[in-house]
Amino acid sequence: MSPIPRFQSHRGPAVLSSGFRPFFFSGALFAALAVLIWLPFYEGELSLQTAFAPRDWHAHEMLYGYLPAVITGFLFTAIPNWTGRLPLQGGPLLTLVVLWFAGRVATAFSADLGWLPAMLVDIAFLAAVVVVIAREIIAGRKWNNLPVVLLTTLLLTGNAGFHLEAHMQGRADLSIRIGAAVVIMLISLIGGRIIPSFTRNWLVRENPGRLPTPFNRFDTATVATSVIALALWVALPNAVIAGLALTLAGLLQAVRLGRWAGYRTFRDRLVLVLHIGYLFVPAGFLLTAAACFGWLAPSAGLHAWMAGAAGVMTLAVMTRASLGHTGQRLAASISTQAIYGAAAVAALARIWAALDTDWSFVLLHVAAFAWVLAFLGFAISFGPLLFGYQRRSPPISKPSPAVAE
Repeated sequence: MSPIPRFQSHRGPAVLSSGFRPFFFSGALFAALAVLIWLPFYEGELSLQTAFAPRDWHAHEMLYGYLPAVITGFLFTAIPNWTGRLPLQGGPLLTLVVLWFAGRVATAFSADLGWLPAMLVDIAFLAAVVVVIAREIIAGRKWNNLPVVLLTTLLLTGNAGFHLEAHMQGRADLSIRIGAAVVIMLISLIGGRIIPSFTRNWLVRENPGRLPTPFNRFDTATVATSVIALALWVALPNAVIAGLALTLAGLLQAVRLGRWAGYRTFRDRLVLVLHIGYLFVPAGFLLTAAACFGWLAPSAGLHAWMAGAAGVMTLAVMTRASLGHTGQRLAASISTQAIYGAAAVAALARIWAALDTDWSFVLLHVAAFAWVLAFLGFAISFGPLLFGYQRRSPPISKPSPAVAE
């Protein structure tokens, strides 16, 4: 049988030819602008017509605004590779982009619009994404990818719960933990799939020697333990049993990362940054465990996961996928490496701000500046590529590894 092509001819704007193009650009630009708005909003120097408190608006727009855009861009590009089915393009893709943007506007003006209409507009995007990815995975009979549908559905549920919780209680807590837990599980599942694969491909070609350990029962046990630990944390964030489970999960995740031979990839920053981003996963587990024991503020672990794992990993995936799926050479330019460095600084400064209250004001501003630099840098550097204004790289002597998302 002839394989089904992953892409079909597209006569419209290049930016609508594949899911990663509009969602990576829009998500990165929004991530930068949202933090630029949030800091003066948080300090009382700027007002928004949102029904959310400043902290909640920031948490919501990172968890349920920026991250769903990037996750959607990744999944809409990965699923055709997984299933062999044609990707979403043109008008249907534009409709989803508009739905996502409408959610950002509705949330920003929810005080005027009303919490219920704002919620319905906001959740429409993730609801549509769940329907699309479920249809594609079921039609392609790729049953092993159904957990992605479940996790995306949980993200949708958390988003709806965020609006309800903020309206009924004045602030959101449970839904923040739900969103964070879903994102970490997506990173654990997808990262556990692509990081060893990309590492192995590069090492076989460029640095023969020790290779990443293939997925085995240890990985299954690590993922299962992480699911249990996160579920306990979501339900019982201050319980000792949650702290113990998070500690065990963090140690297992650290060992898992060590089995992927990341220390041997220093010469390829595109691969190395994936390992650095994933390092924040076990760090987040251990810091959150310490918070359960009452040793430090919960925001340290939460930002290790969100600013660190989610922030660095999404930039790592966005840069690699943008290069690989537009025919560019898979190599991190100086500007791309600067983006990675800024994201790492933002994550470390934000974690430090939670640990050292004496320096929190300065560190918050450092973290915000570095975050904006990283994501605005991505939008500026990769925007021409995503909009189709940059030509393919010339052929190179060694074939670049396929992007396996």
